[in-house]
This record gives sequence, C-alpha cells and structure tokens, in this order.
Amino acid sequence: MAKVRVHNFSISLDGYGAGTDQGLDHPLGVGGNRLHTWALKTRAGRRQVLGKPGGEEGLDNDFWLRGDEGIGATIMGRNMFGPIRGEWRDDGWKGWWGDEPPYHHPVFVLTHHPHEPIPMEGGTTFHFVTDGIEAALAQAVEAAGGQDVRIGGGVATVQQYLRAGLIDEMHVAIAPVLLGGGERLFDHLDGGAERYECVELVGSPAVVHARFTRKE
Repeated sequence: MAKVRVHNFSISLDGYGAGTDQGLDHPLGVGGNRLHTWALKTRAGRRQVLGKPGGEEGLDNDFWLRGDEGIGATIMGRNMFGPIRGEWRDDGWKGWWGDEPPYHHPVFVLTHHPHEPIPMEGGTTFHFVTDGIEAALAQAVEAAGGQDVRIGGGVATVQQYLRAGLIDEMHVAIAPVLLGGGERLFDHLDGGAERYECVELVGSPAVVHARFTRKE
C-alpha cells in the first residue's frame, strides 16, 4: 500500500525548520540555509541540488537517497514553491529550481489562488490545488500510480498533515545550529505528534537523523 512520507526535513537544535523573514533573498529565512549544510556535503545532495560532482558517501548520503526511493508524487506548500503572496502575478515564476526541477514527477502545490499547471523539463509538472490538503493528497496518490507520496514542506504544510494524522513516516534531520526564531516544526500540532513514535535515532558528525512512524 502506498505511503505518505516526509524525508530530509532539516530543523535546528531549537526546533525551527525555517528562519525569520522568508523571501526572495532568504528562501529559508535568515540563517535557514545553514540547516542544509549537511545535505550539500553528500554526494547525492550535491548532485541533485547543486548539479556538482563530488561529495561524501556514508550515513548522511544514504538518508538523502532514501528520500527519492519509491516516490511518485510530491506535495508542497505555496511558500516552498515561491515567495509570492496573494494573487499570482504574471511574472513567469516557475519555482526556485530552474528549468529542470529535481522532482521528475507530478508536484501538487497547496494554494488559495487558482493557477494553471506548469510543465517543466525532466518530467516535473506543478499542479495547483485550492481545495485543501486531503484533495491534494487524493490527486497525488492517483498521480503516483501506486508509489509513495512525499510531503516536501514547508513547515506549515507538514504541520497540517501531521495534525490530520495523514503522514505514515517522517525523517527529520536535526542540524547543529540555533536559529532563535522562525517556524518551529513541532508547534501547533493539537496533539497530532502523539500519533507518532521515534523508531530510529542515529547521528553523524554533521547531523542527527530521527525517523518517526505513525502508531498502529
């Protein structure tokens, strides 16, 4: 049976998944880029995010690779797709990732404002869903064709799916940095976190990996 998964979601030691003042100059908020230093040191992360060779293998690289295994569709919040607020502007914005995003499958963007699908190179098409998280999940499950669905982020999107108890498995990477403000992943869950238990906790010199599954 297909699962709903979160992978490689980085948070700080004080629990923030993004810093303050997110925008075009700071997509992850001020200082938020430090959350992903570990990933950009790995061979897989460098290749996928930076398009560069080299990088380290080992535990962190293995966790990064798991994030793509068996994934047939991704769901993300509008804030992860771009810094635009309110009605969409006719400015040609197609996400942060250039002409060939690293997804290579359908991506469903949660929004309150309708937008036509955006096909990209490499098999990614961005679809925009205006009728809530469950509608987006239903569309993503169908598009995934039996494979799993990944909840990509940001913080508010993961929180919505956690509150609803719709996530089956979640991998959080805890980076050794303090942000001091921003969006905390485990706030505002209304008891949703009680449905999950930590089933794996391992660390490297760069980051601690925590994997959670939904309780039966």
